[in-house]
Amino acid sequence: MSTATAQDGRTDLPEGFGPLPMGGDYIAVNGPLYLRHEGALVQMGFRVERRHTNPMGNCHGGMLASFADMVLPLTIHRKSPEVGFKFLPTISLQLDYLAPAPLGAWVQGEAEVLRVTRSLVFAQGLVSADGVPALRISGIFKIGKAFNLPGVEGG
Repeated sequence: MSTATAQDGRTDLPEGFGPLPMGGDYIAVNGPLYLRHEGALVQMGFRVERRHTNPMGNCHGGMLASFADMVLPLTIHRKSPEVGFKFLPTISLQLDYLAPAPLGAWVQGEAEVLRVTRSLVFAQGLVSADGVPALRISGIFKIGKAFNLPGVEGG
């Protein structure tokens, strides 16, 4: 089993998840994020730490929205060969908050690509907290310029 230390003291991650190398100061402050990519399975996750929570001790909706805005493009990059590793600026992001993600919960997202056109990609997914559906997500992304993803072949 992989390990990572969360601020609530939990150090466990679900089997098969490893650190997701992503650049940028935003992720450096709000991560770490983890990835499980096995064949067609692409899942992203994080453990809710105290710094992610609102005054009620649940993951802040803004953190969940940011996570959703990473789950969808990350999935598109890995499941859509026609898109490959191109920058995917968000045109539209829809969220339905279904349940809280409490401190210490494992938050995990998975998505599917619905449609790819010459210039747009449509995707949807579900984010769960300790296995309970917490967020239904969908988005539209503009296909931008190619870029390299560190640690990803072809990226």
